[in-house]
Amino acid sequence: MDILADKLRPNKLEDVIGQQHLVGENKILSNLVKNKKLFSMILYGKPGIGKTSIANALVNELNLKAKFMNATINNKADFDNAIVEAKMDGELVLIIDEIHRMNKDKQDILLSSIEKGTIILIGLTTSNPYHKINPAIRSRCQIFELKELTNTDILKGLKKSLEYLPKIKVTDEALEYISNLASGDFRFALNLLEVCYYSTADHNIDLELVKQINNKPAFFHDANEDGHYDVLSALQKSIRGSDVDASLHYLARLIEAGDLESIFRRLSVIAYEDIGLANPGIGPRLMAAIHAADLVGLPEARIPLGEIVIEMALSPKSNSAIMAIDEALNDIHKGNTGNVPNHIKTTSPDYKYPHNYKNDYVKQEYLPENLRGRKYYQPKSNKVEINLNNLHKEMRSEK
Repeated sequence: MDILADKLRPNKLEDVIGQQHLVGENKILSNLVKNKKLFSMILYGKPGIGKTSIANALVNELNLKAKFMNATINNKADFDNAIVEAKMDGELVLIIDEIHRMNKDKQDILLSSIEKGTIILIGLTTSNPYHKINPAIRSRCQIFELKELTNTDILKGLKKSLEYLPKIKVTDEALEYISNLASGDFRFALNLLEVCYYSTADHNIDLELVKQINNKPAFFHDANEDGHYDVLSALQKSIRGSDVDASLHYLARLIEAGDLESIFRRLSVIAYEDIGLANPGIGPRLMAAIHAADLVGLPEARIPLGEIVIEMALSPKSNSAIMAIDEALNDIHKGNTGNVPNHIKTTSPDYKYPHNYKNDYVKQEYLPENLRGRKYYQPKSNKVEINLNNLHKEMRSEK
């Protein structure tokens, strides 16, 4: 049990740390309380940023009967009992943590009660509800995204928590360090402060003590959830955008999570999707870096990975290859195929063997008749593709 976190759990929206876009003066949730009205909603955002706190404050301020449940821990019978309780009382606020993990059976049980208004649902999730929550539930709820807490928010909350820790003496340096380590997770910050408090005889906390207990940041990175894919996406977009420092930052987060396989797969995609023909040698060099990283393992794997990511970020970029193959596939999906021309079929005697001609080229049709003249590949204006295009034109020259 998070003792300090529980003590600090706000009973009013005005006591919530951060999230002023929702709980500030004349903002959406504050006005719901003023108007004494609550609707079904989904609160989503990273861990420790106030989802449960807001839900708790809402039901307390509106003096509504509420039941806290968890989509994975509570079974079907628990949800049946909640519905019975709601019918008996006329209304029940059902606060469901990890609602994105709720299976279809449990969702179906709740739908009619939410529709009738006997249950007001407050769903809590770290996952994007537009991707992970059943549309039938989602359409009956207002969706509110919580923003990441700043270091200033965390520091403000930590200072407020000191009144619940008798005889505590803590340096400003230690508090600032804890707020930095928390990476926006207020619950993590509270838990660390509490551990520091009880790990000393005199309750004196300085920077050195905090570092002895924990010096590793608590960034959100769950390999099975959106946070993981957000970091992978940010890595690809940073390399594509040629921002070498951002690329290294997201690579470091993936390395810290120990997720080499995802790094290998995503970098392989980037090499061919985003760099492509602008620097065709990047693929083999990436494979060599991946082999080296896999061979030595962590922590040394960071060295070849860091080097190749720097090269990829600084490399010229071209997406002409992926655009070309996607355009070709689009024709296939539309049924634009046609017959293979007779002269290039397996047994054709009319095929002209290019290597028997000057420049290893001879003019003949290769596309099906109904696709003749179709252009899939559109070269970009980087040096490699310009040179390839010039060589191609020279090869086809009749001179």
